[in-house]
Amino acid sequence: MRPPVTPAERAARVDLAACYRLAAHFRLTDLIYTHISARVPGEDGHFLINAYGLLFSEIQASTLVKVTLDGEIVDDPTGLGINAAGFVIHGAVHRARHDVGCVMHTHTTAGLAVAAQRDGLLPLTQHAMRFTDAIGYHDYEGIALELDEQQRLVHDLGAHDAMILRNHGLLACGATVHDAFDLMMHLERACQAQVAALGGGAQVVMPSHEVARKVAAQFARPGRQAPANAWAALLRVLDRDDPSYRD
Repeated sequence: MRPPVTPAERAARVDLAACYRLAAHFRLTDLIYTHISARVPGEDGHFLINAYGLLFSEIQASTLVKVTLDGEIVDDPTGLGINAAGFVIHGAVHRARHDVGCVMHTHTTAGLAVAAQRDGLLPLTQHAMRFTDAIGYHDYEGIALELDEQQRLVHDLGAHDAMILRNHGLLACGATVHDAFDLMMHLERACQAQVAALGGGAQVVMPSHEVARKVAAQFARPGRQAPANAWAALLRVLDRDDPSYRD
């Protein structure tokens, strides 16, 4: 018999499943090889993550796997298990950062391209300036299968909510699923714009650090409601087109 699900966990499952569907919609996927996780409300030692074998477009609230911070599977409805690298990355962040409710990791073309560039993310656009002095970098160590990498991942993320995994991809986290998704979308668009701007061959305009810091502060201002409003609108799209993520 499957363990009981509280209303709070049910709501977290629905939001996380929605995030997977939206990642598929916006082409943030890499077959079955990336992952998004969410902490189980009221259960600080548990988080939810995707079954290792489902496309993001197939994820439903009921198919998510419940895992402990030590990697023990508590509930696996599909029997597919989880990606070990997903546990190493997400387990590390959830254990170290109690302010984080959701962690999102991607392998997009633009994200991989910027992760391979020596200077990392440049403040070329408003989207990129959101991350001024607010993004970490983690050097590539191979596929994230070794537990001792967790401490270095956490150290390199620090207090930031975004990180570029060099030669690997992008990571964003937030207090809620919609916060993490909003941040990842900005980071992804920033990377897309950087690749396009540098690839065009024309000389680019680099704003001052003072202006970039001002933009970052504007995005971080208290009480900003845009991410929640955008999330509600995105859920309306999912519910209109395919509400099966809620099942």
